Formats: sequence, C-alpha cells, structure tokens
Amino acid sequence: MGSVGRLSHHVLVSRRRGTRRRSVLKRHHGHWAVSSYGHQRDDRDATQATASDTLVDRSPAARSDSDLVTAEGSRAPSVLDMPLATLSWSDPWRWLQRGWSDFLHAPAIGLFYGACFVLMGWALLAVFEFAPQYTLALSAGFLLMGPFLCLGLYQVSRGLERGEPPDFWRSLTAWRISSAQLAIFAAILLVLEMLWGRAAMIVFAISFTGMPDFTGPLSSFLTEEYLTFFVTYTLVGGIFAALIYAISVISMPMILDRGVDAISAGLASLRLVSTQTGVMLLWAALISGLILLALLPGFLGLLVVGPVLGHASWHAYRAVMPAEVRRADVSSPPST
Repeated sequence: MGSVGRLSHHVLVSRRRGTRRRSVLKRHHGHWAVSSYGHQRDDRDATQATASDTLVDRSPAARSDSDLVTAEGSRAPSVLDMPLATLSWSDPWRWLQRGWSDFLHAPAIGLFYGACFVLMGWALLAVFEFAPQYTLALSAGFLLMGPFLCLGLYQVSRGLERGEPPDFWRSLTAWRISSAQLAIFAAILLVLEMLWGRAAMIVFAISFTGMPDFTGPLSSFLTEEYLTFFVTYTLVGGIFAALIYAISVISMPMILDRGVDAISAGLASLRLVSTQTGVMLLWAALISGLILLALLPGFLGLLVVGPVLGHASWHAYRAVMPAEVRRADVSSPPST
C-alpha cells in the first residue's frame, strides 16, 4: 500500500506539472539609445527579467528550439538595424562646406595630411612613367591608404564637433581607438586591391602582345587596339572603385566613432549606398571631380582638397546617423 500510495502521488504531481502553463519569452525590440559617451545601448531590463523567469530551473538540454530562437531575438539591435537618416540633394554640398570650415580651424594638421596625399600622387606618377601596367593597382592602393590617412582628419572633426581643440598627436594615433577592427577592414580592402591589380594585369595581357608605348602622340592612341584597351581598363577599374566606395564611404568613421565591427560597418555603408543611391552617386562624383582638379597642378591641389574631403567625409557619416544619436554625441562630455 505504501508503494501504491507513493506511485499515485508521483503521477498526480506529474500531471500537475504537465498542465502548468509555461511562461513565454517575448522579444522586446531595442531602440537606439545613447550612453554618456555616445555609444549605443539597449534597454534590456524587461527582456532579461522575462528570460530569467522562463529559463529558471531548466537545463540547456531541456530548452526547446523555439526558446533558443526567441532568446536570440531578444539581443540588442546591431548597427545593421539602425535607421539611417534620409539625405537630400543639398547635403553633399553642405558636407563640403563643413569640411572647409574644419580645415580652417586646424590648417596645420590639414596641410600635413594634404602633403601625404601629394607624395602619394607623385609616387603614382613615377610608377606610371616606369611601369604603367601597375598604375591601376597602385591607384587601388591610393584608395586603400586614403581612408586610413583620413582617420586623423576624422578625429579632428570629431573633436571640433564636441568642442575640443585640435590635437595633432591625437589625430596621428586615432587608429588606436579601434585598431583590431580597422586592421580587419584594411585586410578586406587589401584583398579587393589585389583582385583589382590582378584584373588589371589580365586586361594588359589580353590587349597587347608586348608592353605598350604610352609616350607617343595623342593620335597614336586613337587606334582600335588602344580604344578597346582604355574602355576595358576603365570598366574594370570602375567596378572595383565602385565596390570599394560602397563599402567604405561611412565605414571608417563609423568604426572610429562607434567602435562597431568591420563587417557590420561595411554592410551599413553598402546599405546606405544601395538605398540612397542618387545622393551617394552625387557625393562620389563630387569627390572624383575635386580630386581630378587637384591632380592638374602637379598634385599640389591635394594639399587642400585632400583634407577638406577628409573632413567632409566625417560630416557625411554624421549626417546619416539618427537624430537622437547626433544630439547625444554632441552633448556628451569631451573624450579624454
């Protein structure tokens, strides 16, 4: 009888447990709030409380797949979920105006980085004279080094926006703020540059039997062979340049400012270009046109155009940030 009584009690308790309603872990969508230093944070108190009520006294093996999926959905929103501000056609001109203003506030720092751009241009010209087949590949290197040189300019614009005085040493060491993610992004750009260089070599190989002579008169380039080469060369370069522009137009300032990972920053930049293509094409045309004009007087125009575009790129990134993020960043205390 004792055994039967214990068995009946066990069955009764099991039935009660089986009919007990199980609590459900609901997904709480986060919002883009900003901490005192301008970084995103998510209010997850309600989510954590509900998760603790649901997962208490349950081993990992006892959790169902639906619980795990719901727990995944309760994570803080990533940068890919962040809403981007809608741009207008006048915004690129406003970025240039603000970039010029930042240059005037720190002319010595700007001229230093402008001199670096000029030296890079002279190096590119020397390569074109002695080994023209590598010119396109090194042009990719120019696009690779340009954003990293602009890190110092981004740091200056970031400080000016927060009311900090320009600091040359801080601009030189801006890469230390998020060095690991910047290194990953540099590796991504390096792979694209290597693919670009290989594609350029293939174009040379299929277009000419030997090394072409680019020192002849202009009329010698109007042949079918040269025209086909120039069209193919430009198309290949345009494809890679567009891809590099799309993934890096706001990614470097975003990594510096918000500390996000390199992949998310690149995808956010790509999302901006794909969703607001017209304005971003205008911005790309302004950058290309100003750089071409700066190349005419022996690359010396890059002394001013280079840093102004660097500062303007920072303001392009800030323009696409949500309004509450911009306001909170400006009102946050100066960084140390």
